[in-house]
Amino acid sequence: MTLVLGAVRPGLADLVAGVRTAVGRHAGWRQTAELVAGELRGHLPTPDVLTAEQRIGDPDRYLSHTLYVEPDGSFSVVGLVWRPGQITPIHDHVTWCVFAVLQGVEHEELYVERGDHLMRAGENDNHVGDVSGFAPPGDIHRVRNSGEHTAISLHIYGTDISRVDSSVRRCYDLPVRG
Repeated sequence: MTLVLGAVRPGLADLVAGVRTAVGRHAGWRQTAELVAGELRGHLPTPDVLTAEQRIGDPDRYLSHTLYVEPDGSFSVVGLVWRPGQITPIHDHVTWCVFAVLQGVEHEELYVERGDHLMRAGENDNHVGDVSGFAPPGDIHRVRNSGEHTAISLHIYGTDISRVDSSVRRCYDLPVRG
């Protein structure tokens, strides 16, 4: 399925309208993430927002599918598909992000940079229906599918993800302590 700028997939219309309103308030990044998280909780789609082919995933890496880009570039909606054990590098982001787990379980490890190393700041398992958001700075994390089945999550980023290619600002190759 080809992405058409501004075209809303079935199952996303109410979510996109709510996110548009939240983003239109022009709040700071943290407050925008909170507002968008509320919209995502209220309009949580099913995994069927992805095509059957997209929901299969890839045996070698997690896949990202851009589902919607606001015409003015203010936000994007992206579906991520993770096979069991697939993991991101430790990274942070170029903008605020809100995500929800639509299928499976995603394990998130949180970190704080301490000069020449990272300190583990926490971890949690995100299950179906869990919604969370964050904004830089202080958004260093790593995510993996900790379940036995394919996991699917929906991410909303505060930028045109098709133009910046990835939400990742920086990957961290520092030792982890603590």
